[in-house]
Amino acid sequence: MTSDRHDQPDEDDVHGVLSDSENLDTTGIGILGGATEQVSVSFLPASPDDDVDDDVVGDEVPFNRYDTVTELSVETAEGEIIDEQPAATAEPAVIEDVTDADEVDDAVPAPSTKDAVTVASTSAPSAATPMTRWEAHHAGDTERRERAIERVQPRPEVALTSKRLGEFEPDRETADLLTADRLLDPHQVIKPEPEGGWQHFVYSISGRRINLGDSKRARARKALDRRIAAPLNGGARFVPVLSRKGGVGKTTITTLLGMALADARDDRVIAVDANPDRGTLAERISKRSGKTVRDLVRMRGDVVGFNDLSAIVARDETRLDVVASDSDPRVSEAFSDRDYHDVASLAAHYYSIVLTDTGTGIVHSVMGATLELADQLVIVSGLSVDEARLASETITWLETNGYAEQVRSAVVVLNTARPGSPLVREDELQAHFRTRVRAVVRMPYDPHIAAGSAISFRDLQPETRQAARELAATIVEGLRSLAPAA
Repeated sequence: MTSDRHDQPDEDDVHGVLSDSENLDTTGIGILGGATEQVSVSFLPASPDDDVDDDVVGDEVPFNRYDTVTELSVETAEGEIIDEQPAATAEPAVIEDVTDADEVDDAVPAPSTKDAVTVASTSAPSAATPMTRWEAHHAGDTERRERAIERVQPRPEVALTSKRLGEFEPDRETADLLTADRLLDPHQVIKPEPEGGWQHFVYSISGRRINLGDSKRARARKALDRRIAAPLNGGARFVPVLSRKGGVGKTTITTLLGMALADARDDRVIAVDANPDRGTLAERISKRSGKTVRDLVRMRGDVVGFNDLSAIVARDETRLDVVASDSDPRVSEAFSDRDYHDVASLAAHYYSIVLTDTGTGIVHSVMGATLELADQLVIVSGLSVDEARLASETITWLETNGYAEQVRSAVVVLNTARPGSPLVREDELQAHFRTRVRAVVRMPYDPHIAAGSAISFRDLQPETRQAARELAATIVEGLRSLAPAA
């Protein structure tokens, strides 16, 4: 608000009357946003000693909100002049209490000014009820105070409900239905580089635009990988490899089976040498830890994690872990049934498949503990008359000693340990064992294995690797057909 003041006050200045009401800035009037009213303001008589400089602090006159209004003159939007002279003292308006004063952030306290002023707006009362400036300032805040009160009111509780799968609307889909097979255009998806000589040649000369897919051999290899890598539900599965005759390749079959499983699967596979005399399983892999099953039995109470177990086992390049047997010749019985149970309990805690290379004595105490935990049996037979007959007798012994169910799901491996054509007819052997067990797998002769040194799965002949992988897939399929282990 601008005033038309002079350096020397005259008579009009003494009475506090503006010389020109047209200079009054009325754009700020109209608190509720209604039509702008022109207001004529009259000041009460002021003291001649009052300093006209409003910037000086400390010269203010205390404001009494009960002072009498001397003059009220309002010009409405239609130009009609209302001039009333009230004779009574105006009482202040009562402000409603707010539940939480902190929420009313726009409340303005009663100001302290030099003079009393009367203001008229669209929300002001009639001219017969004069208002002070503090009352007029708060007269337009009623709506804002009501909004502040609404903000502090507690909201009604929202009940959260869940729906079952069958309770969703039939025409509304969930996010689970947005799969890649549904959304991606098969013509825009980049296929992997094909495997196979002719397929890869066409793919290269066409600038990677023509993809004929994998060759028949590559598709068969990937399908075999999926069979071996199929998941196994439940706890660890125990697969003992046994034979009543030594020298038929029982340790070799255990090694090849473990390598094929570990090479294709994502979980852990371990092979335990449970030969009570002197086993050679650890000598069939390239890396050795220098520890044996006897060391594992001694520190079984200190093993609290897989890192503790890793310090004892030896790991092959295919991620096959091996626990060697005790080679101390002064120990008459290096491994007992109680020792096997201790090792098996640790292995079952950290591995999914536990292979066991058993000894030749089928009535040994370790053999009894091994068969108690067996989920799938692997029986090894050589390609000679006596070796085949001993393998068949082993099946008979198992059937008559309470393991007939394990025999029906067992797998017989016909191992070719010598080069050249075998003296017996393999087809007849295979037909015989198929009448007694679930499956029969042939393992061809491999000079890399016949050397008796460490086996490298990558250096084996393709036929040997293929046979080992077929054996692994057959074992996994048999384990998946069983009930989940406890």
